[in-house]
Amino acid sequence: MSDAVSPFQLLERWSHFPTRSFASYEDADGKVTTVTYASQVNRSLRAGAVLRELGIHRGDRVHVHLSNCPEFLDLWLGANAIGAVLVPTNPQSTVEELTHFLRDSGASASIADDDAYDTVNEALRPGIRSLTRTTFATKAAAATPTHHTPALGTDLATILYTSGTTSRPKGVMITNGSYLAVGRACAEHYSVGVDDRWLIVLPLFHGNAQFYCTMSALTIGASLAIMPAFSATRFGAQARRHSATLASLFAAPLRMILAQPEGRHDKHSRIRTTMFAQSITDDQAREFERRFSTRLIHGYGMTETVLPPTLNPVSAERRWSSMGKAMPGAQLRLVDETGADVPDGTPGELLVGGRLGERVASGYWHNPTATAQTFAQGWLRTGDVARRDADGFYYFVDRTKDMIKRAGENVAAGEIERVVNEHPSVFECAAIGLPDEMRDEQIVVYVVLAEGASFDEAALAKWCRKRLAKFKQPSSFVAIDELPRTAVGKIRKVELRSAARDS
Repeated sequence: MSDAVSPFQLLERWSHFPTRSFASYEDADGKVTTVTYASQVNRSLRAGAVLRELGIHRGDRVHVHLSNCPEFLDLWLGANAIGAVLVPTNPQSTVEELTHFLRDSGASASIADDDAYDTVNEALRPGIRSLTRTTFATKAAAATPTHHTPALGTDLATILYTSGTTSRPKGVMITNGSYLAVGRACAEHYSVGVDDRWLIVLPLFHGNAQFYCTMSALTIGASLAIMPAFSATRFGAQARRHSATLASLFAAPLRMILAQPEGRHDKHSRIRTTMFAQSITDDQAREFERRFSTRLIHGYGMTETVLPPTLNPVSAERRWSSMGKAMPGAQLRLVDETGADVPDGTPGELLVGGRLGERVASGYWHNPTATAQTFAQGWLRTGDVARRDADGFYYFVDRTKDMIKRAGENVAAGEIERVVNEHPSVFECAAIGLPDEMRDEQIVVYVVLAEGASFDEAALAKWCRKRLAKFKQPSSFVAIDELPRTAVGKIRKVELRSAARDS
């Protein structure tokens, strides 16, 4: 059998074992649907046939606005089979956000959850064909499987939108080759075998569930247990019900799980390894490992890196507070503001080396300026400051980019500020993140009012609810006479954070 060069071809490879399970889907009512590798190939090719009926050809973009469900994988792998490019978006996105995603990507078709269809339709450009999830599923069930298109590792497979330091999210381009590289790296690091099963509670539109879980399973022929959404109260029961052996979480969901009463069956979990990102305390890590009889493995990655540059060893050597050591083949540098490498123990911006479209993403869709700035001279500038100790472990220090971490999602302060600044009562504003025990950071917006305007926090909150996804909405607003600034006019957010913590 020839080497696979795309996610669909990996799927097809394991379909020769007709009874091998690919994915079990649990819906909101607890009903479980199981799909084999062989049946998933058929489902994917029928999905590809529906896309071709919609006029989709190789290289065309297909917008998918779906929660975790079988149709998401059908469309991802079906688009891949015909050489189309998937553009998945967060089902919580607003009309304004979707308008940007659709225009920027140039999507030719859109498939959305039934309850989000009207929202998506408001954002569609003329000429874009759209279907509800139910209509798509009906059409796919009746379709004749289409032939797949020969693939190249350099082919663009997906555009994932991720927040940046500017007010508009940028589309990160992921090739077939990058998908295969991250799948192989994670499968090797976590010793994934054919009998393993990933418990996926994070959203499929996100890189984490795609890169680390789905692709490592496809690489080996392992299986997935896909939940409709994250539930802190159901996590332990779901893990046990689906006999999951691997899981992936962010720090905020992990803390939410620990906040629940311990389930009597939690200790019988078969999850041997749980990967996680972002910081938790040693006590929280120790308690999670005890409760679920698992090993927590801390790692670091971005949509732009595709492969995790650092991961902790899956052994007693692991350090919960560390991002881990450099992955095999990873090229990492820590540099100061002049671009000079810093010695061990000294914080510096983390740079990740690699050819575009292989070990890192291909850049930003139709944004050569941002691509040149971030993917410069063979190095991806992460915007994150870290330090390395003498043993080769990396530790997160701070962010150079003006980002807020909210329950596992990156939120650009500039995007929030743009929305708030459009309110007629606001002269200018500044958004900051402050520590939150449960959700990593809360979003606080300092507002300078327009002349003659009065401060109405409820009105500002309502304004944001209509224009920002739920996880981006500010926790609170604070009226302030003026924003602190540097001599050249830049807002000194460090002063705002300091004042907020002292109040």
